[in-house]
Amino acid sequence: SSGAGVDDPTSASVDELSSAYADRTLSPVEAAQAHLDRIAELDPELGAFVLVDQDRALAAARDSERRWAAGEQRGALDGIPTSIKDLSLVAGWPTRKGSLATSDAPDVEDSAVVSRLREAGATMLGKTTTPELGWKGLCDSPLTGETRNPWDPERTPGGSSGGAAVAAITGMATLGIGSDGGGSIRMPSAFCGT
Repeated sequence: SSGAGVDDPTSASVDELSSAYADRTLSPVEAAQAHLDRIAELDPELGAFVLVDQDRALAAARDSERRWAAGEQRGALDGIPTSIKDLSLVAGWPTRKGSLATSDAPDVEDSAVVSRLREAGATMLGKTTTPELGWKGLCDSPLTGETRNPWDPERTPGGSSGGAAVAAITGMATLGIGSDGGGSIRMPSAFCGT
């Protein structure tokens, strides 16, 4: 099914997805699966994700679907397909920061932003790429290689939140969490047009 006015969940806004969930013309599970399919289609060329956790994403989407059906949704972000920049801790996932010098052991706790997203019921799809330790305005690293600009794969999407910007503009995630200390969201937003 598709939500009223939502022909393609991967091109819908947060508000459009929430409205479709509320009127039951689209489910959080359908939206999550559409985004996971989009990742499978586009990410091999673009390299926006360092980690995709389909099982956890679909479990979170099923939980969200139950809340929406019971009228107990947690707000506008409940069930929204979301990516997390690989500088933020997510319990159960490693934080590699684009570096071979980091551990691949899963984190034991969430960073503050991830904790708030979890409380809001967001469907976390996976972690997006960043240059090593998030230190430059490009998006390549020894761990993940190059992340490509979706408008011209020969160019950079900018950094350090390059993977998040690529995921957002291509419909691989509706919402993307980045971080910015010196243009790390602003440069990828400008380079990718999001």
